[in-house]
Parts: sequence; C-alpha cells; structure tokens
Amino acid sequence: MPEGFIGQSLPRAEDARFLTGQGHYLADATEPGLLHAVVVRSPHAHARILGLDATAARALPGTRLVLTGTELRAAGFGTLPCPVVAATEAPIIVPPRHILALDAVRHVGEPVAFIVATSPEAARDAADALLVEYDPLPLVADPMAALRPGAPQIWAEAPGNRSFTFIKGDRAATEAAFAAAAHVVELPLANQRVHAAPLEPRAAIGRYLPASQSWDLQCSSQALHGLRKQLAGSVFRVEEDRIRIHAPDVGGGFGLKNFLFPEFVLTLWAAQQLGSPVKWVAEASEEYPGAVHGRALYGTARMALDANGRALALQADMVSDLGAYASSNGPGCHAVAMPTAMGSIYAIPAMLLRVQGAFTNTTPVDAYRGAGKPEANYMVERLLDAAARQLNLDPIEIRRRNVIREFPYQAAFGSLMDCGRYAENLADLEALADRANFPARRAASEAQGKLRGIGIGCFMETSRGAPNEWSRVRFEADGNVSLALGTQSNGQGHETCFPQIAADHLGLPLHRFRLVQADTGIIPFGNGHGGARSLHQGGFAMVRAMEALLEKARATAANLLQTQAETLEFRAGAFHLGAQSVSLDTIHAAEPLEAETLNLCNDITFPSGAHCAEVEVDRETGAVTLCRYLAVDDYGRLINPALTIGQVQGGLAQGIGQALMEQITFNEDGQPQNGSMQDYALPRAQDLPDLTIALRELPTGRNPLGVKGVGQAGCMAAPQVVVHAVLNALAPLGVTHLDMPLKAETVWRAMNRENQP
Repeated sequence: MPEGFIGQSLPRAEDARFLTGQGHYLADATEPGLLHAVVVRSPHAHARILGLDATAARALPGTRLVLTGTELRAAGFGTLPCPVVAATEAPIIVPPRHILALDAVRHVGEPVAFIVATSPEAARDAADALLVEYDPLPLVADPMAALRPGAPQIWAEAPGNRSFTFIKGDRAATEAAFAAAAHVVELPLANQRVHAAPLEPRAAIGRYLPASQSWDLQCSSQALHGLRKQLAGSVFRVEEDRIRIHAPDVGGGFGLKNFLFPEFVLTLWAAQQLGSPVKWVAEASEEYPGAVHGRALYGTARMALDANGRALALQADMVSDLGAYASSNGPGCHAVAMPTAMGSIYAIPAMLLRVQGAFTNTTPVDAYRGAGKPEANYMVERLLDAAARQLNLDPIEIRRRNVIREFPYQAAFGSLMDCGRYAENLADLEALADRANFPARRAASEAQGKLRGIGIGCFMETSRGAPNEWSRVRFEADGNVSLALGTQSNGQGHETCFPQIAADHLGLPLHRFRLVQADTGIIPFGNGHGGARSLHQGGFAMVRAMEALLEKARATAANLLQTQAETLEFRAGAFHLGAQSVSLDTIHAAEPLEAETLNLCNDITFPSGAHCAEVEVDRETGAVTLCRYLAVDDYGRLINPALTIGQVQGGLAQGIGQALMEQITFNEDGQPQNGSMQDYALPRAQDLPDLTIALRELPTGRNPLGVKGVGQAGCMAAPQVVVHAVLNALAPLGVTHLDMPLKAETVWRAMNRENQP
C-alpha cells in the first residue's frame, strides 16, 4: 500500500465542529409536534406491584399518554432479549425482562411506567402524580450471598439465583501441575461494580411512519444493526426493514450504549399511539440505577509455579454478578470474552476457569470497556506480583521468565497469537522507568511524610469484537468520495483515520473523503463499535472495497487509453501508461465508480503492553497520589499515532479510576449508595499525572493494514499497575493485599491494621 498520510499524527477533522458547538446530539434535537417522555422507576430493589393508578397523571394538562406493563402485555410485546451464546454446562437461564415491569420489580431504577406529555416539565408533573402501590419482598444485593442456600429467591426460573455455570480448561492437567508445583500463590480477587458514565446520557427519538407501517428510531447508540435485529425479532416481531435506526454524534459509549433498552421500545410505541415523534433523554441521575453497570466479578484465583518462578498452571473460581436480569451481553462478559485473554502474554501450560452467573436485586451488569478481558489481565498480573513477592523475585524478572517468546503461540484456552513483542515491551519499559533512581525518589517522598511505591504490570487484549464487516466506497456527484462503514464512531476519531487510509490507497487529498456511518437506512450491514474492532474489521472491509473499486476503474482506464489493463500503473490518483494517464475523476465521469464488500473476517489480533506506575501514600490520611505513569505498547501498524495515544490515555483514566476511586455500592435494602455524579467518584484532571505512552509497531499479518486495535487497552493495564504501586508503598508496613478501589479510608485502615482480623 502506498505510504503518505498513514502514520501521521494529523489533527482530528471532527474536532472543529465539536469545539465550536456544532456537534449534533439528541438532547438538542427538535422538530414540529415533538412530545417529551419520562420514565417512572421503582424505588424498591424487590417488591410486588399491588396496584398502579394513573387517573391523576392522565388528567394533568399536557399529559398525552401513560404506558404501563399491562398495556404493553395487552399489545403483545415480546421481552428484551439476551442473545449471548456460551458453552455453559446447561443453557443460560434468561428470565423474562419486560419492557415495563408487570407484577414485580427486581431492582431500584427498573422502569414501571412511561409518561408522554407536551413538555418535559408536564411529563415530570404527571410522573409525580402517578400512584404505585408496592409490597416489599426479601432481597439480596451481594452476588456471593445470592448463591448461598437460603438466599431470597429472585426468579422462579433460576433456582438458587444461578443463571449459568461455565467451566473451561483441562482439569486433570491443572490439578497435576498444582500437585507438582514448588510454589502456589492464591488471592481473593474482586473487580468491583463500576459505571461507564459517558458524558452524554442515553437518549432516543421515536417516530412512526403510517404510510409504510414502519418505525424510525434515532438514538445515542453504537451498535445499530444489532439493536434493529433485536427490536424486530424479539420485541416488535416484524421484518427488519420496517425499522430504521440512526444515530447523530454520540458523546461516549464505553460499551453501555451497545444495548437495547426499554426506553428505545417505548419511544417507538408511544410515537405510533400518538401519531407524533416522542423524545426521551435520560437524566444523569437515572443513568446510575437505570442503565447498566460493568465489571462485578468476584472470587479466588491461584497460580502454580516451579522453583524458578515459571508458571505451571492458573486456576480461578469466580462469581459474575449479573444484576436482576441477564442483560444483552451480560453473561458473555465472563463466560465468552474473559477466557480469550486468560493467561495474557504468559506461557501458562494449563488453565482451569469456573464462572457462576448470579442474579441479584441490583442494576443489570453488561459490557464495559474490555468486557471481561480487563478482569482476566488483572487476575494473572495480581498473581504474578504476589508470586514475585513470595519467591523474592523482581517484578519485571518474574514476568520476563514467563512471557511468550515464540510465535505463533496457542494459549491453553485456544487463542492463537500470530505475533507479539512481549519480552521487548518489558525491556523497553525497564529502560524508560528509571528504576535505578527510584530509591532517591522514595527517599524524597519519605522526607515529606509520604510512602512511595512503584508498580509493574502488563496486558494483552484479544481485539476483534463481533466478526465480519461491510464497507462501500463511492465517488459522489459533488466531487467527494464517500466511505460508508458498518462500524461507528462515538469519539474515537474515525472521521480522521479512515480518510487517512483512503487517501493513501486512492492517492487523493484528505478533504475529498466523507465518512458515512450509523444509519441502517443506508448501510445494509454493520456490527458497530465494540471490542476494539473498528480499524481491524472496518478498515479491512474498506481496503477490500477500494481494491474492488480500483479493479473496476482499471478496466475503464484501459478502454480510455486503448491498452491492456495489466499494462497500467496506478499512482497518485491516476492510472499511468508511459507519459499518458487518466485520473479516477475522469474515469468516474465516464463510468460511475462505486464498490462495496462484505468482509468475512473472524480473526483476532493481540495488542499488548508493559506499564509502570509510581504513587505516593499520605501517612496521615491514606490518600493516594499517582505521580508517574509510563507505558510501552504495541498496537501494530499506527494509522494516526496521536489518536492512538488519545485512546490509550482515555482507557488509562478509566482504569486508574477503577483502581483508586470508582465503585457502585448498595446498602442492605438494595438502595444504590452513589447514584449520581455528586457521590460517584470519577478521576479528574488533577488526579492524573502525565500519561507517557511509548508506541512500538509490530504489524500483524491478519489484516492488510497490520493494525491490532487500541480502544480497550488502557483500562486493561492500569488497575493492576496502580494496585501494585500502592502495595509496594505499603510493603514496609506488612500490607500485602488490598481490593479496589484504593480509597483513602481503605488504605488508612490497612496501614493501621484496622482491616486485619
């Protein structure tokens, strides 16, 4: 492929409109006749619904519609699907998740009624006037407690509150390795429940088109074709082409906006009933109990090692908290995605994983940036750090002894890695980290009453997301070239990087290209964003479409130049024959240029990195300050290094947030204790040092661009690295284990042994 724009850190083309207020977000959208909706949500974690009186609400000025579960059941609506397919011991139990609660509610924030009015204020007034009578039921909010005998039963369909049991690995080989091991390390591990907290909350506008008996859904989402399939097949039970879904600019997603939510269904049905478009925009405070959460994995893991510190086996017994329902991809996070990254960059001969999916009376849990793979990386890294301490080995040395060095390499759970610079990343990190001068930095911190620690950790991503992708490249009448893709941007810079690829491939200026995305009405197939798949899958499909377009153009050029197609050389946007040439624009004038492809690609790529953090811990308060963060990462061929670094830094901020401050908690009544940004801690700029990213390029052969995917990497590395740094700081006090988040109180209690039995 010709070189030129690829590899340049070009400024993001889309930022001009974002920074000048020209972005198009649903909260700002308006149109004639637009009605406004609010959702009435359950204040109880578990209760029977004894009655619902909407008389006063319907009588208020401006109220146009009050929808309840009873009306939806009478209309024949289906339930929200959970399409996950996993090799569990028995089929995953998926209890019915109604659009609006029918006879009972099972978590705080569950939708009970949908109210439409002429203004948001009128809708809120009607919501306040709605009377719902509840009869509270016993509940369980803790996933470990939910699986114990005698726990309150949430679903009759799921005895013991168990949705599934997933087991993968070679039990005999794993048990034999532990029996022969010179050393065994074991840790209780928790990846606490967190919230994705995208800057833009969920939103939707539903429209009904009577002439075609079809629906139009505009929503803040990142996987439109999947939503359409679920809406058509499971909820409305109609042909897919009767539903169009499209998205304007999407202000962040991080997994949360991949899923089908009740509100999307409700706006469409209300629009059909009222003959007017219906708009719903979530309040930030209702997103915490009413959307989905992430992570929520708890259990015990252990590692067997030989006398030289080489890992022989990895075993884990985990509980995945699903919340009250099996959400769209909820069971897949830990029963499908997590096993692909088990073992990370290390040659571990035998592994055994057991995951139980537990229902609790809490907000459903689903995919959040990385979706199971951060949990897998955290597990192996925490165990290796504990092993280094137990064997008195340097943290880098124990990793150096265990990294995969020969490729291709097939991991114990089947992942086939084609390439990786795992040992080289560690060596480069060691050179950058300046560990030789760490004692001096530690002494300087101690002089100020602070404990200083340094932490090391690695990560390995299995990047692909959903397989297969579609693209179309077309020369338009206005002189632009449209790049239509089934992938979708929600802040990553697609409007910059995809034109960079196309400009190099077609030899045309960047300004000629226009990205077309996020509309099932003009894009026939797509798997959206998620799983760090956009460049790997979408870029692959776009290259194939451009190749097909050039082959078509070559034949036309040969006719125009009166020669054989194979005699032509393509460069700089034209086909050349000696001193003669014909440009793509000239060819397009003779015969319209357009090509599309459905690229069937199931390949996984393996981005990786080695990271280092340094922290200071205040002796008096336990407050943790992150002082330095360094990373050496390989994402294959770099299309735009600045965009890559931005993606890594964003992921690091989320991983650091999980390590130090983020956690969704519930009290004994199942009430969320931090249900808004007022009391859910997110990292701010002052909480982060300069995040130094050193990029290394080892292109993969699994796609023509050589790219590996970067979207999820940062949050896969940062949690363990920051935890290791804090534990290193506390080592002189005898603290060897802490669970995230490492809030000041948690650290203070550990320092003062108040958490010791």
